[in-house]
Amino acid sequence: MVIPSSELILNPDGSIYHLAVCPGQMAMDIITVGDPDRVDAVTQHFDNIEFTIHRREFKTTTGTYKGKRISVISTGIGTDNIDIVFNEIDALFNIDFATRQIREELQSLNFYRIGTSGSISEKVKVDDFLYSEMAIGFDGLIHYYDLDESPKEKELNLSFKDQFETIQEKYRPYFVEGNQSLAQKFKNDFKSGVTLTANGFYGPQGRHLRLNSSFRTELSDVFNTKLNGFEFTNLEMETAGIYGISRLLNHRAISLNAILANRVTQEFSKQPTHTIQEMIKLSLDLIAKD
Repeated sequence: MVIPSSELILNPDGSIYHLAVCPGQMAMDIITVGDPDRVDAVTQHFDNIEFTIHRREFKTTTGTYKGKRISVISTGIGTDNIDIVFNEIDALFNIDFATRQIREELQSLNFYRIGTSGSISEKVKVDDFLYSEMAIGFDGLIHYYDLDESPKEKELNLSFKDQFETIQEKYRPYFVEGNQSLAQKFKNDFKSGVTLTANGFYGPQGRHLRLNSSFRTELSDVFNTKLNGFEFTNLEMETAGIYGISRLLNHRAISLNAILANRVTQEFSKQPTHTIQEMIKLSLDLIAKD
């Protein structure tokens, strides 16, 4: 089937629409960050840079670190941008732009989210590093696709519904696991947990400024909760979307979180830049290992 130009939108130079990247310019190991400025915070450690481009909130740089070719891309904030970035990166590898047809041999990519997060557990401290073993999406993105839940995900979803029926009915959260093979790289150096993905920073994460969040009381009930041996540990805005889209496209993904705040103890890191930099360096070393 030929994909029409209204669906696969290309720029005049042959690059994909939003990212402005051409096939061949991205590596198969890809680090995602939210902030475009954080791309340079990662790639400053690279041995060399072969390509970089910045369009809108999407900055992409490809180079090598300890001999491994890696791309780093900023997604901006939220799973709406994850939908754009992951679909367009997949297209760069798995759609022939000349014929507008899906390639017969599909390639699977490795995605590593390096981001910040807030803890919702007393056990996960400010300045800790945590990888997301599982994510719960309150953002709604994956409801626009058909994602088959694994037995573990189905079990957790049912347990969550039993314990938090009102939340389940109002927000329809979905459960999706991170890739277990990628998680093995980080098990010895990172804590693990279940990450809640919100579709906003203030109300959807129970914060109050001038507006009261109707989700605040419900969310506080989830703090320090355990289900089937899993503890809900942290809040952020991309992980569930990353896991869901990656699963659907047959890619592998793991989310790495620098914990800058603790919502239970109401603390914020006194050294956020240092914490992020230390996690970047550790993550790069672990990614570079075969």
